Amino acid sequence: MITLPETNRSVKAVLFIYCCKGVSAGYCFLVKRIFAPAAHEKVWIFHYVKKTFYQRNFTSYICRFVKQTYGLGIFQLILPLQILIMSICASGIQTAISRLTAAEKVSKNPSRHISDYFVVGTVFSVVFSLVFSWFLYSYADFWAVQILKESQTSGLIRILSLSIPLSTLHTCISSYYLGRKQAGFPAGVQLLEQLFRTGGCYILYLICASQGRNITPAIAVGGNLIGEIASSFISLFAVSMHFKVTHYNIRNIRRPLSVLRKLLHISVPLTMNKILLTLLGSIEVILIPARLQMSGLTPKDSLSVYGIFTGMALPLILFPATLTNSAAAMLIPSITQLQTLGYQKRIQYVIGRIFRYCLLLGGSCLVFFLFLGEFLGNFLFHSQTAGIYIHTMSYICPFLYLNTTLTSVLNGLGKSGICLLHSVISVCIRISFVLFAIPVLGIRGYLYGILCSELALNILHSLQILQNNYSNPRK
Repeated sequence: MITLPETNRSVKAVLFIYCCKGVSAGYCFLVKRIFAPAAHEKVWIFHYVKKTFYQRNFTSYICRFVKQTYGLGIFQLILPLQILIMSICASGIQTAISRLTAAEKVSKNPSRHISDYFVVGTVFSVVFSLVFSWFLYSYADFWAVQILKESQTSGLIRILSLSIPLSTLHTCISSYYLGRKQAGFPAGVQLLEQLFRTGGCYILYLICASQGRNITPAIAVGGNLIGEIASSFISLFAVSMHFKVTHYNIRNIRRPLSVLRKLLHISVPLTMNKILLTLLGSIEVILIPARLQMSGLTPKDSLSVYGIFTGMALPLILFPATLTNSAAAMLIPSITQLQTLGYQKRIQYVIGRIFRYCLLLGGSCLVFFLFLGEFLGNFLFHSQTAGIYIHTMSYICPFLYLNTTLTSVLNGLGKSGICLLHSVISVCIRISFVLFAIPVLGIRGYLYGILCSELALNILHSLQILQNNYSNPRK
């Protein structure tokens, strides 16, 4: 019989996630009322938000199997690298597929089959991701030692590289279904992915425990790979059945280079924006442990503090944002279709409603974490330090949750360049706090930096949307 004393934290964290189901159901009704273009129209966003409430931040919670906060810090160091590669391979293409599919679907004179954009974009992205996956695997030691400054991450990087093509594949498939307003399938696949990821982590933990091996962050990365394998096979099987039912044949694609040109016209600026933001974010992440050492901490203590913040406090603060993230994923194709049809009045109505409900959610979470943050830190993680961080970060909730949806609105309106400028300003504010505030105030200086950067981003996004509303009067 295997005893699992190390899993207390993860069990409590997962139980907390499932306790939020009631909140999800209630908020889904609000999202339904926000996005319904007409009383008779099927509200497709409702199903997506309801099923994807649990998809975010699961890996961070399951990483509680790695009980040491030092291990959490090691695990968090490799995430910016994954985000960077995915930004190059999939972030721009997935938005382009969703936007072009949505626009072509409502077009009165469609120029081609709407699946053409998906097929061409997916093939291009997957081939691109295979190249980067090989590069990441072959030069894992370089990335670990020279870039991340932590040799222990080399093995994690090699495991992570195997999941890049799989993640790219199912991301493109999901964006195709979102563009078709068939959100139930990608939501269900993402939920299954998290179940496989969670189960994979748990099985790997049991294997290591039964064989007397050390519990390392490789368990969380291995679970991530298992989840990606499962979601990719399920997505590929489903889309192949969809093509069979609709009698679509990829051999009938006309002028694939023309299709790719349209995709790249939209995706390249978005990809460059994402790469720049990811690079700035990666610089920020790499600098934090070093600046913490300048505040008087040892290298191991600095990684432990960083692990508590990014692996315990931050995922809990970000968890309610799953609601706004799910809605934001649907805003881009929705706003694009409304803009294609010329429904400016409807766009303004949607923006107003989402603004109010995000503020309501953010205000509620602010009060919740402000009064219960320290209790949750002790109850979920047995860490008083995590509770203090949660309490301090409660003030960013209204701005953090609102910025996600405002960014999607601006991208849907074709203001990706403006989003880049605003986001760069926000990240630079955080980096300045990392450089100058952390050596003096410790990790608390970074918390203040997050608050200031999110507030600045919120103000900039809001002013731009107001300017767009005044320059485009209601029709």
